[in-house]
Amino acid sequence: MFIGHYGVGFVAKRFAPKTSLGTLFIAAVLLDLIWPVLVLVGVERVSIPPGITKVTPLSFDYYPFSHSLLAVVIWALSFGLVYFAIRRLPLAALVTAIAVLSHWFLDAVVHRPDLPLSLFGEARAGLGLWNSIPATLLVEGGIFAAGVTLYLRTTRASDRVGRYGTWALIGVLLLVCAGQFSGAVPPDDKTVALSALLQWLFVFQGFWIDRHRKTAGAALRDQMTPR
Repeated sequence: MFIGHYGVGFVAKRFAPKTSLGTLFIAAVLLDLIWPVLVLVGVERVSIPPGITKVTPLSFDYYPFSHSLLAVVIWALSFGLVYFAIRRLPLAALVTAIAVLSHWFLDAVVHRPDLPLSLFGEARAGLGLWNSIPATLLVEGGIFAAGVTLYLRTTRASDRVGRYGTWALIGVLLLVCAGQFSGAVPPDDKTVALSALLQWLFVFQGFWIDRHRKTAGAALRDQMTPR
């Protein structure tokens, strides 16, 4: 899953309005920011057998430290605790932890049965939605659309950057998602991992545009304040 995770980041802003969209993006895609690093250093493995699913040619052969259910629970708790230690916002910390945890369950919907449940066991989960392009588009697109809608209702642009930057981010995410369905096959696992690290660009853009948007309540108060 790709834009579905970013949809979760957008949704989370509704429940943690004081938390930057960039932080919420990190939480929602944390596993996919950790995973490429572990692939590049040889701890986890991915291979590329074309046609393994309709949506992606990637076979996630070994990734228990980034994507097993047990590891994800640990990552989620750690992220939430660190966020609470820094910001002292208990509800927002809970929201970020849930965003991290949501990643595994959304992946379990689309992946083949390749998601580990533990660090060293053989049990795997995955419903295989990636075997159907229309079903994948429906589910991912629905989550993303719901998230964007909630974000736009929760925040208001305070300037042109907040207005046009938001739509630029949405457009880029949709373009990258469309590339998933192009049928292109990456040359090797290192290229896959390096490409995954480019998601940091979306995180940085999330921080940037969120600085140029205010929550709807704050924007309304500004409008009512005499000048």
